[in-house]
Amino acid sequence: MGGTEHLTVQREGATLVLTLNRPEARNALSLPMLVGLHDGWLEADADDSVRSIVFTGAGGTFCSGMDLKALAGNGMTGEEYRDRLKADPDLHWKAMLRHHRPRKPVIAAVEGYCVAGGTEMLQGTDIRVAGESATFGLFEVRRGLFPIGGSTVRLPRQIPRTHALEMLLTGRPYSAREAAAIGLVGHVVPDGTALAKALEIAERINSCGPLAVEAVKASVYETAEMTESDGLAAELTRGWPVFDTADAKEGARAFAEKRPPVYKRA
Repeated sequence: MGGTEHLTVQREGATLVLTLNRPEARNALSLPMLVGLHDGWLEADADDSVRSIVFTGAGGTFCSGMDLKALAGNGMTGEEYRDRLKADPDLHWKAMLRHHRPRKPVIAAVEGYCVAGGTEMLQGTDIRVAGESATFGLFEVRRGLFPIGGSTVRLPRQIPRTHALEMLLTGRPYSAREAAAIGLVGHVVPDGTALAKALEIAERINSCGPLAVEAVKASVYETAEMTESDGLAAELTRGWPVFDTADAKEGARAFAEKRPPVYKRA
């Protein structure tokens, strides 16, 4: 199991938990964090015993975005990881879920600040849980910057355009309740319980057929920009093979026998 000094990796049953771990800097992005995230997504993809991923932050904060001190010329921590970035110049975009989509469901558990790059990474997740006091927003324009992590493309596809443009162009903070009202997050829970709620959702996913779960996720994203007729055709291509799997037969038998299914990814 991987991880770095700024990214911890843990197993909770069939769930891989990736935790941004730089609380003294409100989990601002660092090279060790990006390398750890990149490796964590790949680890989850490669390990068939992992059925879901929970993405969270330590110290009551999700992520405050880019390290602005480093951007101002004060040096980025973790220079020993620079060779990884040189070997794969796209590594940071894959880490931030801009250029990589894990095949397993990703559930975000947000407490505290989830702003700038934090909100950008959030848009690469599938299901989102927020603590009551969580704060969201894309602050880049206030700093004379551009939210280049994908938000000008993804955000208007995930929430109504009027809300997306207001968030992008004003750079103002949004409360968890506001974020839920516009559809950016799906659950608002008492502070300190976002991780528990995310793990609860993950466990429900883990109890389902893994081949079916992965095919459903893939179909949703593959068909998102298709016409309805093209999307329905693509759905059949994705979905029909699932019915021929041993897992599908096991699900039917378990239902008939009134017992929990035992799926083997076959």
